[in-house]
Amino acid sequence: MRANKNLIVFAALNGAMSVAIGAFGAHGVASSQAELLQTGGQYQMVHAVLAAAIGFWPDSGRAGRIAGWLAASGGLVFCSALTLLALAGLRFMGAVAPIGGSLMILGWLLLAGHAVRRTVSSSRNL
Repeated sequence: MRANKNLIVFAALNGAMSVAIGAFGAHGVASSQAELLQTGGQYQMVHAVLAAAIGFWPDSGRAGRIAGWLAASGGLVFCSALTLLALAGLRFMGAVAPIGGSLMILGWLLLAGHAVRRTVSSSRNL
């Protein structure tokens, strides 16, 4: 199996956005806005790295790829919601952020389940 180019590109763009949002939050806004931007940026970066790692994992399988997409998409939704809340004052985005959080959690849970299944099936082959 080869690397998942689309997932890696999406993860890399998420990582770049995370750095930009974090830098802007550190230098260009009020402290209440900065906190939202830094939180969103941190979550987006962690999940971009997770997605990139899964993208480079040669034997991630379907469940692994889905976990990577869930993590990266969740990070993007979460960060975007907090960014729009901080910069545009769109209060309803506070209700959108948990959707991103749920996607990130699902990504981690799917990855954990995938690892358990692969470990159990590998031990049966010994």
